[in-house]
Amino acid sequence: MDIILQLSQRGELNQSQLMSSCRLNNVQHKPIIDELVEKGLIIRFEEPWGEQNRIIKYKVSEKGREIAKKIFEPYELLFPRSEDKK
Repeated sequence: MDIILQLSQRGELNQSQLMSSCRLNNVQHKPIIDELVEKGLIIRFEEPWGEQNRIIKYKVSEKGREIAKKIFEPYELLFPRSEDKK
């Protein structure tokens, strides 16, 4: 849910930015991102970075955007998360 919401709110993010903004560990949580790509909820693409490198980026797909609007956003309005919880 956080991955789709972050991408919906922020547009496209590189892999490091996405993991950091969702407070996820790249090694442990990369399979979740791969599954979201496989299900068509987010889109993975590469952009050139320097002369020979490429950077992996993600953005929410139309299918993911529809799910965020229909399910996640109303849920967040009813049950907002508090950053103060310990």
